Amino acid sequence: MSEHSVFDEMLGRDAQIRAPYQNFFDWFDKEDPKRLRAKNREAEELFRLTGITFNVYGRSEAEERLIPFDIIPRIISGSEWAKLSRGIEQRVRAINAFLHDIYHTQEILKAGRIPREMISQNEAFQPKMIGVDVPGGVYTHIVGIDLVCTGPGEFYVLEDNARTPSGVSYMLENRETMLQMFPELFSKNRVQPVQQYPIDLRRSLAACAPSMSQSDPTVAVLTPGIYNSAYFEHAFLADQMGVELVEGHDLRVIDGRVAMRTTHGYKPIDVLYRRVDDDFLDPLNFNPDSQLGVPGIMDVYRAGGITIANAPGTGISDDKAIYSYMPEIVEFYTGERPLLQNVPTWRCSEPESLAYVLDNLEDLVVKEVHGSGGYGMLIGPTATKKDIAAFRKKLKARPKNYIAQPTLSLSTVPIFAKAGLTPRHVLRRPCCSPDGIKITPGGLTRVALKKGSLVVNSSQGGGTKDTWVLEE
Repeated sequence: MSEHSVFDEMLGRDAQIRAPYQNFFDWFDKEDPKRLRAKNREAEELFRLTGITFNVYGRSEAEERLIPFDIIPRIISGSEWAKLSRGIEQRVRAINAFLHDIYHTQEILKAGRIPREMISQNEAFQPKMIGVDVPGGVYTHIVGIDLVCTGPGEFYVLEDNARTPSGVSYMLENRETMLQMFPELFSKNRVQPVQQYPIDLRRSLAACAPSMSQSDPTVAVLTPGIYNSAYFEHAFLADQMGVELVEGHDLRVIDGRVAMRTTHGYKPIDVLYRRVDDDFLDPLNFNPDSQLGVPGIMDVYRAGGITIANAPGTGISDDKAIYSYMPEIVEFYTGERPLLQNVPTWRCSEPESLAYVLDNLEDLVVKEVHGSGGYGMLIGPTATKKDIAAFRKKLKARPKNYIAQPTLSLSTVPIFAKAGLTPRHVLRRPCCSPDGIKITPGGLTRVALKKGSLVVNSSQGGGTKDTWVLEE
């Protein structure tokens, strides 16, 4: 992939400042680089004091790391965002309808739009959810849609995150940091606010409380604990929403309700925003060795005694093999053509696709079907011959475990480096919570801090930056 073919979101392809960035660039051009470097260090110290960290699994060094933050915002025009929002809203509607159908009448399978074995043999499918009518009809209360840009107005969905999507706390802290560091920028640019997200999330969760709950439902956040990679976010969101942060040992089933321990005894919970994966949610119904969940919570859930957000079994909709059918899923449930494009995808479970992928590993990105965080993937163009040979063996041994995609020419945005502004590849993750469907204007922008890198995950050396959506 040649560098000149890459679309830069600030400079376009003709090295002319694009309209959304003009005000910002005029300001930046007059700034003293020494002051900006000092502000950059100040922002890093602010993150350190606030405790904005993530945990890295499988490493021998310290478990906690600081999230790298870049002070140059990513800027999107209001019209561009309006187009994106319509596409995200359509996709979230389709995902929710798909989940209801898959766990009820399975019309999409009867119509032959998705092979039946893609569901029945999928480890993310939860048979215990069959026939369960979820409170409010909402399966995906919080969804993260990963988007990449390849040119002006050219957006692709890289993947859908509907199990326990994370990242919104970094979006909020990025904005708060920028407001503190550069208040003058927000008077020069009409940036749409994101700070209302916790209020919207609390309202959305409460609106999906079970019918037996009181007028003011009790909401809590279930965390696996302090060693989880996203624990900072769990604590942050609980605090911002004004609800309790609980672990499995704080909860028990009493008289058909899930109740949390308080200084005044046990109090029933109406809505549990869980950040624990399905397999660990209930040792009586899933993994019997789990110490993270609540014994019997699934029985209470199926009886309508609690809302679990996101609903158990939602992982089937963000499985990367199912992702390849998303254009058909969107059309089947909405009757509309997809507004957001999928990245072309080869399902390695299919012999012809597997043969093509094996022949072209050097040019493709190969991902685990249930993978996340940038782990377990191969980026062919930057991989060594040894890496490719090892991955070839994995593919042949378990082809159903992988999908492959072309290496897209991802857009770049500038980061503030020692030499000044320099381009890096980015990915955007909007965060939305259906209440109707409400989409936060901006989302989390992840940026590859290493030159030429296409991997933006924090666990793989990526950082974050504030995302501005301008008012029209």
